[in-house]
This record gives sequence, C-alpha cells and structure tokens, in this order.
Amino acid sequence: MSVIQKQQISVGEAISGHDHKITIFKVKGVNPGPKVYIQANLHGAELQGNAVIYQLLERLSQIEICGEMTIVPQANPIGLNQKSGDYTYGRFDPVTGVNWNRMYHCDLSFLDEFVGRNIDASEQDIKTRFRAKLRESLKTAMANPFGLSTARRLCYSLQQMALEADIVLDLHTGPESSKHLYVPEYAKAQASYFNIPHVLLIPNEFDGALDEACFVPWWTLSNAFAEKGRQLEVMQQSYTVELGSEEMIDLEAAEHDCDSLMSYLSHMNVLSGCHYKPLNMTRYGCYLKDYKIVYAPKGGLVEYKAPFGEVLPAGEPLARFLNIDKYGEDDVLTTVTLPGDAIPILHNASSALLQGAELYKVFYQYFELPQGD
Repeated sequence: MSVIQKQQISVGEAISGHDHKITIFKVKGVNPGPKVYIQANLHGAELQGNAVIYQLLERLSQIEICGEMTIVPQANPIGLNQKSGDYTYGRFDPVTGVNWNRMYHCDLSFLDEFVGRNIDASEQDIKTRFRAKLRESLKTAMANPFGLSTARRLCYSLQQMALEADIVLDLHTGPESSKHLYVPEYAKAQASYFNIPHVLLIPNEFDGALDEACFVPWWTLSNAFAEKGRQLEVMQQSYTVELGSEEMIDLEAAEHDCDSLMSYLSHMNVLSGCHYKPLNMTRYGCYLKDYKIVYAPKGGLVEYKAPFGEVLPAGEPLARFLNIDKYGEDDVLTTVTLPGDAIPILHNASSALLQGAELYKVFYQYFELPQGD
C-alpha cells in the first residue's frame, strides 16, 4: 500500500492578507522510479480533473508505486472561486485578462554554454545539471525585483514542482468537449498508451503552457546535443489531458479516465505489482496547424448539430443559427457547413453567440494513429 501524505502551500495572497493555499498529495514508492507530477483545475470551470485525481488517489492507496508522485487538485483557488452568477469564469486572470495557462516560464539563454560544458558528461550528470539550471532560471524569474502578476506567481509556484518531475500530466477540460490529448510531435507514439481517441500533435515550441514549459527545454537540449553529434533522448515527458466538458464532474466517467492515466503510468514503469493496458481503439491524430477554429459567421442563437468525435462529411450541417427577429424572412435560419471532412472536438458552451465568436474546433486533415504495443 502506498503512503499518501498531504500538505498545503501558499500560492498568493488575497486582499484580506490571507493566503491562497493549494493542497498537495505526495505518494512515495518503496522502489526507485520516475518522478510524476499531476495537476488539475488550473482553469476555474474545468472540474473533472479533480474527480479523476480522487479516483487515482483511491487506487494508489491500494497499490505500491515506483518512484514518487506529486498530485495537485484545485491548482488555482483564485480561478475556482471566480463566479459570475452560476457560471465559473476562471479561465483568465481577472486582473490582466491573460489565460492562466500562458503564464509559465521558459528561458534557455544558457543552453549553448551548458551543452559546450557537458558534451562529454554522462546522461545522468546532464540530467541533474540541466534540471539545476532550469531550477535556477525559474528562481531568478520568481525573484523579479519589480514583482510578479497574480497569475505568474501562481504558475511559477506550480512550475517549481513540475520541473522536478520526469512525467507531467496537466488535466483540463474544454467548454463542451470530447476527450482529447495534447502530445508533442516528437512523442506521438506515446499517445497510444492513453485511452483517448483524439490526439493533437503540438510543435516543439514554447507558447506559455505548462506542458510546453516542461518538455520544450528537454527537447531543445536533446536537439542541441544532436547538432554537436551526440544523440541524447528527451528526458522528460509532459501532456495536457482534456477530460470532456467544464462545470460538471462525473465520478463514473472519472474511473474510466483514471484507467487511461494508469495505462500510461504502467507503461512508464510507475506502478508496482499491477499492469494496466491501453484499450484497443482507433485514435485519430491532427497537427495543431490543422486544428481549425470555426468562427460564428453571424450573430444569433445556435443549434449545435455535429456530435463530437465523429467524422462530419463536407457539406453536412455543423450548426444552425436562429435569428428570431427575422421570422418571415429567408435568413431566419442559417445552416453552417464545412468545405471538407472534419472531426468536431468541442464547441462553445453557450448557444447565444456574437458574430466572430468561436463556434467549434475541429480536426481538419486528420489521420489514424498506429496502435501501441
């Protein structure tokens, strides 16, 4: 049985002077193994990850693991409590308006010098020294003499824990959404170990998100060594796991989502004495450049016609707009279609849209991924 320890840390301070605190669960194995970091609910309305963490902790309490895990549910107490009427609005920092998941740190200005100094070092020494440099870089960013925004202070506090891990899983949801997975292009083979049918392959570039802040430094390190003639594996894996729709939890669905995480963790030799295998299922991939946002062509009330995860043939209805003020006119109902086949992944949470609002996101130019082992 794994021993699960609980602690709290402060990630900011409220106007009252009281701390914004998050709860952290630590699970340590009796045998060596990877370090794993899992967090959920960075965006206030994206709740399902907490239900998955509950199911995960229930299982971990019954088995042994190898290595250690750091698990952070409700990672953003500010966003979680950011309500507007019945709706949890916490996707953006309410002060700056910036997406909470674009506030992480990545500065690799030291990389060339580091590679030159360590070109003949052992892989373990490279890993230890490079992680120390990342730790130092983040520490410098946190000590900015001009201070930090609320979002950066929160995200840097979370990133301090994530950068110590070999595996990072960031649990999110969409507005109204299917389950899908963000995977770095170089790691697409790993997608087959999750029970998730739709996979977004993202470029090996930093755009502010946690998964990128974690894998981009290690991929860049590997690439820099390759340019010097030495092959070095990417020593860290990180993924964003999208668990469906926001504002609701489903504990039964969370059990299936937990199976998915356990399958991947089993593949990564984190679990001891039990083995989860991925489901035999068709998985579709799509490069981020082909993940298309369909914008509302007009304002109106929307009937979403296309189900998630199913191929929508070109010309078939994606959505219909109702403009009731135009009753008796030809354009009281307007049907939206696409010029090519696509797989709808998510749509807006509301049926009342302004012209130009995000209507759907779809896989365009998708392809089938190979099965895993």
